[in-house]
Amino acid sequence: MADDNAKPDPSKPKEGPKPVQLGGESLLDRILPHIKKIGIATIVLAVLVSFFFGVKACSRNKESKETARVTAVLDVAQKPVASPGMPPDPKNPTFATEKERAEKVLAELAQQDTDQVGPAFRASMLIDAGKLDEAIGVYRTCDSGKEIENVLCREGLGIALETKAVAEKDTAARQKLLEESLESFLRMQPAEDGPRRAYSLYHQGRLNLMLGKRAEAKALLEKVKGMSPPKELADLVERRLSSIGAT
Repeated sequence: MADDNAKPDPSKPKEGPKPVQLGGESLLDRILPHIKKIGIATIVLAVLVSFFFGVKACSRNKESKETARVTAVLDVAQKPVASPGMPPDPKNPTFATEKERAEKVLAELAQQDTDQVGPAFRASMLIDAGKLDEAIGVYRTCDSGKEIENVLCREGLGIALETKAVAEKDTAARQKLLEESLESFLRMQPAEDGPRRAYSLYHQGRLNLMLGKRAEAKALLEKVKGMSPPKELADLVERRLSSIGAT
């Protein structure tokens, strides 16, 4: 039987229209030449469907494992530090110092090997562990951007540089570190209505006071006071203002 779908050969003269065959072919006859294609398409579809659901199942399993890793880290981080002079309580385990807790958290982070804990958290533990240079290095990897994580990284960087400055014996080096710390707090939250803006100004006030700029420090702290900050911050501001008035 001639193939009705065959393309005409342009080298041959055109023929008149061929008669259309009515009947004579069952549905199976028409499908048989395409069975291989249909079979392949069905197999491909089945593979794609299986892959889709397999990926979703793997994704859920991966998320579950990642959550367990983060939880293990936070469980260590949330254990309290014992008050000085208090005997250990076996029922409520505590850490003897902030440094001890930070070292345990860092060890747990290394063991769990999770990237779901932000750099700001990791660097803060490095500060508590006394590893200032490492903390500064981590903070510098995340101190650009407008997200809250970036704000926290700039704040942490300022604190780390300030902490390093306080321990510095060389006057010139100490001054340079304090100025770098202040610069980080100036960048911390430039938006007037941004998160932790009041804390940014408070840190700037502290650093200006440490640099001997009392007038600038007082103006900044007064501005924070006028923002109706949280009680914790309001108390800190009052104490700083009192110290400026007492000197």
